[in-house]
Amino acid sequence: MNPNHITYSDKFQKNYRYKLTEPVGKNFHIDFKPQLTPKEMLKLGVFGGAYFIGVKGLIPKDLPKSWFLGVELPQDEQKHAEYNFFGISASQSLKIWQEKGWIHADDPHGWFQWYCRYYLGRRHADDARQIKRWKAFRRHVSAVWNNCERGDLTCRRKQRQALLHWAYDGRI
Repeated sequence: MNPNHITYSDKFQKNYRYKLTEPVGKNFHIDFKPQLTPKEMLKLGVFGGAYFIGVKGLIPKDLPKSWFLGVELPQDEQKHAEYNFFGISASQSLKIWQEKGWIHADDPHGWFQWYCRYYLGRRHADDARQIKRWKAFRRHVSAVWNNCERGDLTCRRKQRQALLHWAYDGRI
C-alpha cells in the first residue's frame, strides 16, 4: 500500500481517493501564504470545535491524529462558541456554504478540509479557486489593523475569529 495514496470515507463521501504529491507543509502556490497550519488552527480553537460534524469522533482518518491532541471537541457534534479562541461564533453553517456553491464535492466539509489536504500535499483542480477565496478574506486583516489598537484582542472579536478560520492569525 502506497502511503501517498489515500482512500477516505465518512458520512459525506465514500471511498474518496487522492494522492499526496508534495511534502507536508511545503511547495505551496506562490500566492498562498497562510499564517497558521491546520494543527495550529485546531489548537487555538476554530469552528466551535465541530468542523468535522458527521465524522466519527470528529477526527477524520485522513488527517494526523497529532493535529487533534489537546483540542477540545464537543460530544454532541454541535458547534460551541466557547471552544473558539475568541469565544464567539464566527462561521456560517455548512448548509449555507452548500447553498452558496462554495463546497467542492471532493471536500464536502469546505475550505478547511481543502486546506488540510493541501497542507498534507494534495494538489487539486480546485486549488486556484480556494486560494482566490483565501486571498479575498485578507481584507479583514486590514479592517482589524485599521480599527483596533495593537494588542486589544477584545476589538472585533468576531472578525478576528473568522480570520482564524481562514488560517490568518486573528491575534494580530
